[in-house]
Amino acid sequence: MVFLYAIIAGSFDLLAGWLTLQERASRIQPRYIIAFAAGVLLAVTFFDILPETNLKSDAPFLALGFLTFYVLEKLMMIHACGESECDTHQIGPIAVLGMGLDNVVDGAGIAVGYLIDPLLGLTIAIAVVLHEIPQGMTSALIMRGAHWSRARMFWALGLSGLLYPLGALLAGLIPPEFHQKMLAFIAGDFIYIGAGDLLPEAHRRFNWKVILAVLAGMALMLLLDLLMPTV
Repeated sequence: MVFLYAIIAGSFDLLAGWLTLQERASRIQPRYIIAFAAGVLLAVTFFDILPETNLKSDAPFLALGFLTFYVLEKLMMIHACGESECDTHQIGPIAVLGMGLDNVVDGAGIAVGYLIDPLLGLTIAIAVVLHEIPQGMTSALIMRGAHWSRARMFWALGLSGLLYPLGALLAGLIPPEFHQKMLAFIAGDFIYIGAGDLLPEAHRRFNWKVILAVLAGMALMLLLDLLMPTV
């Protein structure tokens, strides 16, 4: 089941990129997707992941996760944006590597969450899937702006998606006593991506619908939390 979740998450890199390149995609306003994904990531972090950690002992790993992805995003990773709002239309090996490292960590997070509680693994997988939609869209837009061929784009997105199962596999090497610490690291990752990357991008051009999209993302995960135990 863990590998199924990881494969589904990886497939959304490819699916989001493919949808972005369709003619009808010009009607999509990415900021609302970005805002919704931010709400989901933050809700999963605050209501599902952090309660499973011991913040007295795991706080350094929470900070390490935040700082790691702050540095990676500023130096290597692609940040979410709409085509008309992207600061750059260049993408190279370093950016692809940064995206890949993010996917490996997310895959490991799905696996560790599942080992602690299968429902936690599912909620992390949902958060990762919804986070991958704006990332896949942005990657495809920048690749197109850099004049990549469609075949090259899909190969890059597909290979990037395969790193989720790799991350899930590597998670099996993490000793059980470090599982909570890994969750704290993932929480730091999600807090940075949600609040430090996605939210500022969604609010680059403010309107009240962005706030509603964030709240809708959080509400969805709270609703799932209420329904899951009864399934």
